Formats: sequence, structure tokens, C-alpha cells
Amino acid sequence: MGEVHNGEAVMDWMPQEQERGITITSAVTTCNWENHEIHIIDTPGHVDFTIEVERSLRVLDGAVVVFCAVGGVEPQSETVWYQADKYGVPKVAFINKMDRVGADFFRTIKMMKERFNSIPLAVQIPLGQEEQFKGVVDLIREKIVTWDDRTQGLHYDLSDIPSDILPLVREHREKLMETLAEVDDCIADKYLEGVDIPEDEIINTIRKATLSLKVVPVMCGAALRNKGIQPILDAIVRFLPSPEDVSPIRGINPLTGEEGTRHSSNKEPLAALAFKIMQEEGSRKLTYLRIYSGEIHTGGDVYNASIGKREKVARLLKMHANKRERIEQCGAGEIVAVIGLKDTTTGDTICNESHPILLEPIEFYEPVISQAVEARTPADQERLSIALSKLMEEDPTIKVKYEEQTAQTIVSGMGELHLEILFDRMTREFNAPINIGRPRVVYREAIQKKVEVEGRFEKELGEKRHFGHVCLSLEPLERGRGIEIVKQIDAHLIPEEFHAAIEEGILESTQMGVVEGYPVVDCRISVIGGSFREGESTTLGYKIAASSAFREGCREAYPVLLEPIMMVNIITPAVFTGEVIGDLNARKGEVQSITPKGTISEIRAKVPLKAMFGYSTDLRSATQGRAVFTMHFSEYDHR
Repeated sequence: MGEVHNGEAVMDWMPQEQERGITITSAVTTCNWENHEIHIIDTPGHVDFTIEVERSLRVLDGAVVVFCAVGGVEPQSETVWYQADKYGVPKVAFINKMDRVGADFFRTIKMMKERFNSIPLAVQIPLGQEEQFKGVVDLIREKIVTWDDRTQGLHYDLSDIPSDILPLVREHREKLMETLAEVDDCIADKYLEGVDIPEDEIINTIRKATLSLKVVPVMCGAALRNKGIQPILDAIVRFLPSPEDVSPIRGINPLTGEEGTRHSSNKEPLAALAFKIMQEEGSRKLTYLRIYSGEIHTGGDVYNASIGKREKVARLLKMHANKRERIEQCGAGEIVAVIGLKDTTTGDTICNESHPILLEPIEFYEPVISQAVEARTPADQERLSIALSKLMEEDPTIKVKYEEQTAQTIVSGMGELHLEILFDRMTREFNAPINIGRPRVVYREAIQKKVEVEGRFEKELGEKRHFGHVCLSLEPLERGRGIEIVKQIDAHLIPEEFHAAIEEGILESTQMGVVEGYPVVDCRISVIGGSFREGESTTLGYKIAASSAFREGCREAYPVLLEPIMMVNIITPAVFTGEVIGDLNARKGEVQSITPKGTISEIRAKVPLKAMFGYSTDLRSATQGRAVFTMHFSEYDHR
């Protein structure tokens, strides 16, 4: 065992994680508990590394959500909770740090009720809190659990409940049974008749309600002193699903387009999802797979249905964070790493070539912040290129582009911390010394009124005459709608064979707007007319005509720049609320809500990203270092 604050935690193995005391990359390990094999992924909490959470939740069957008994439900916890809801992942909650000053188990449960549309079900209550925290009361077994400090919590004792806290325990057990009666008819009948319900039946009912996302069992403890760990492992086994409890995974046969399913069984054809790529020193690549069905053997061939290519499994590894154990085969329900899948990337489906299936890929977020980066010397340029290509393969939320006008390499990511870690890894892991430019905001462009325009191209290139004539209608859409292309064109005006070229010309033009060259969004483009000349009309002609019509339309439709607006959550001591709000107003922020919580206040505001650079330093100085904030992308908008 190791501690996070000492930089010795087993799962936080990267030097950057150990220095900052935070999780940056999701780490995988496996353990055994009561004859069950548990595969664990430890994910980051910071929103800059949200892709790590997103891709882990895509392949997990259950989640243990850890809350702080002092801070309660924090904004980042909300983000992760809703991500888990999106994938329908059943959850167990663990309220940690019960031994710290300010710990309040019941306040955290109240916050969970207010914030989430799930019912928190307390299956334990703490025995004392803050310095008085001694153990937990198991409401199902009606026993007290206490841990032995001499063995660092390895041994624990079950004992009867003392008479002085019996009324409190009975009150909370009654609440537990009432909640179960609301979600299960069999329990409701027995509860109303006053029948004593056996322990096994209570556990089975909680399991059923947890799997159907009706309740979230809540437990508590103090992880630093290893108090509460064995019951949470019991809860994983009792309440969270095994791969066989989860609905069969659905996918599409890439050859026929028909929908198919795979049950969690080694006897079914192989279906696995590559959810994470890690680059090792040298050119070796680790591909993390969640196997939904079938088996994989070392030395065997597998089929990548996403790219239609056969790949060879050189080695199979069971991972323990950055340590590994070689295995010869693995089957349904397991999470393993594979060496040898050279062309596989995040979100690809690995399957059996004779029974192909294509699983739903993983959604990636668009980056919102950019910085220019350059090699310190021309000799370092190749190392920089290699580092960027490998890091992009690892993390799909990183985007890199070369700008011709400024001769700069622009790297985009999810936040300042995201890019800071990225540049740190380039120097350390890839030995690529770099210079970094100032952060730059990634804007978008949009139009404000409906226009109709025409584009005509008529030119002789080489010995061939090219003609294209297209009429377009451009109209603005609501924010977040993206680009819509509507073909209302009669095939008599422009033959069908040129329609794809027109669409291609429009789509290429949307990548560079007319204001400052940023991509155009939230616009509906309708192809409403045009003309055709026998022998002169060409694909190139229509493509250029559509492109010039779109650009002309943008100029006429009052184009505007849209900037990324961030949702900022600030938790500050109540005495500094005025200063914090004043500072947000100065940054052109819109305060959405102010929620007082005793001695602290939570402020939610929408602020342009360009005004948030260096905000952490300003917030610390305005609040004597006592306030914290998190932010995530909300929308693009015109300010």
C-alpha cells in the first residue's frame, strides 16, 4: 500500500501524478475478493482529463463513487456522476474522510439527494465522526464494525450495538426498509405486515434496485486508515453487476449492416473494445481491451472491424497500474492489455473475422484551448513530431495542426492543466525540448441572418473547360446544432453525380470562416438551385462554385465570432462571496446561482474562456488561498 500525499499510491504511478497528488491517467488493476475477480479502473476526477473517465465508464459495469465527508458533493463529482448516468452504470457511493474535522455523513447524503436524480440508500451509518470516528454501523446485519489500528485496518471486529445508540440505528434502519419498500413490491408487502425480513432477501433487493439504477447504496469510512475497505469490497460483490448481469452488448455487422448482440460468455464469438492506448518507451504500444465475449490467446489473430484489418496478438498482459503479469489467454468480462495491435486506436472493435461485429465507438470532446509549441533546435524537431503523434494516439482529445500563415504548430486540449501535463511528458518521456507560446482560445464563426446566394465557376484549366453553377440558402441555427446540409435540388437542374462534389465543397469551406478563418458552426445550408451544361459541367467546377457561394453567403449574413464559454463552479468561504462575484463580473461572467452552505458558498457562473487564464492565482489572492474552482466547457456563444 502507498499514500497519495506521499506520492506512493500504487495506481498514481506517473511522476506528474506523484508530484501533484492527483490522478491524471486511468490505471487498471485486478484483485480477488470472496472468490470473485474484480477488475478496477482508477479514473481522474479533474475535468481536464474527462476523456479518461468517459472511456473508462464506456467499458465498466459498475462504479464506486468516492465523496469527501467534509466537501460533500463537489462540482467535478457531479460531472462524473452524470457521465456514469449517460452509460447507465450502477453505482455504490463511499463517503470518505469521516475522521476529518468538519466531516458530516448526513449532510453529504442530503447533497446527493438534491443534486442527483438517484435515491441514496444508507446501508451504513458512521459510529462517531471527526476525531470521534471509531467505525461503522452495518444497518443490514445490525452490527458494529470496528477496525484494528495495530494491523492498519487489516483485521476488523463485529460486535452488538450498544443501547445508547440503538434508537438512532433503529431510526435509520427503518428509513432503509421504507426506501426498499418503495422500490420493491415483495418487501413492501412484508414491511406493511410487520414480517421480519431475512438478511439475504434485503441484500438481493438492494442488488436488484442498484442494477436497475433505482438506488445507490451509500457507505462510509476513512480510507487513509483503511477503515471501511472490506465492506466496500463486499458491496461491490453483493450490489454491483457481474458481466453476466449486464445486458448483452449490441453492435452492427459491418458486412450486412444488421444489428447483433454478444452475451458475456467465452463460448460466443470474440467481441472486445479498445478503450485506451499507452505508448511505451521505444515503439511498443499497449492496447487496453474490455472483452465482452469470446477468448483471446497469445500468438493468435484478431480482426479489427473498425478498419477492416487483421492483427496479431504478440503478448497478453494482466495490468496492475504500471506493473504487468504475462498471461496466455483471457476471456469474457476481463480487462487486459495487448502488445502487437499496431493499427488499433481508441474506440476500435476487436472481434472474430468470421463473425464480425462493430460496437458503438467512444465519444470524444472537442478541445477548447490551444498553445503554440516549437522544438528548441532544428535537431529536436523530429523528436517533437514523434512525441506529438504518440500522445495524440494515447489521448484523442489532443488535436495538433500546423498553421501555414504563422509557421506554428498549434496543440489544443481540454484545459491549462491538460496542456501543462502534455508538455511536461514531451520533455521527460520523449526527450523533446520545447518552447511554448501563450495559450490561445479556439473560436468558432456563425452567421446571423438568412441569405440566398449563387456561385458560378467557368474556367479553362489545361485543355478542359470546367463549369459549375450552384444556388445556396444559408440560415442560422440554434447554438450547438452544428452544420446541416439540405439538398432540395432537382436532378434535372444538376445531375445526381455532381451532388457529392457540391456537398464536399460546402463542407471544406465550413472549416475556414470569413471573419478570422475559424470553423463555421450552427448553420443550415440548402442547395436550392443551379444549372448544368452538357460537356462542360465538371465535379471540380461544382465543388469550387459551391465553395465560393458559401463564402459569399457568409460575408452577406453578418458573420460573428463565437467564443468558448466555460461553466465555472467556485466554492469559497462566505465572507469572500462579494469579492469573487465582483471579479467574475469584471471578467464579463454571468452568475447563474449562489448557494449558501453554512460557512461556505457555491457560485456557478458562465465566463468566457479568454478571461479565465491565470484565474487560479487571482482567486487564491482574493480569498487568502481558501477558495477552489473547477471549470468545464459549456457552449460556444457570441459575447
